[in-house]
Amino acid sequence: MKRRERTRQLIELGGLVAKAGLIEATDDDRAVVFGLLVEAAAKLSGSDREQQLLLWRRRGKRAFNIEEC
Repeated sequence: MKRRERTRQLIELGGLVAKAGLIEATDDDRAVVFGLLVEAAAKLSGSDREQQLLLWRRRGKRAFNIEEC
C-alpha cells in the first residue's frame, strides 16, 4: 500500500506543477522547474521560513479559490 500512496502523492504534486502554469512558463524545461523547486527549498531553510510559508500558503489558497469560480 505504501507504494500506491507514494505514486498518488507524486501524481498530485505533478498536477500542482501543471496547475501553477510552470510547464508552459518554462517551455517544459525540467531543469528550470527543478531549479525553481530547489530555490524554494533553500528559502525554507532560511530564518524567515515561517513568513515564507505563510506568504506561499496565502497565495496558493487564493489561486485555488480563483480556479473554483
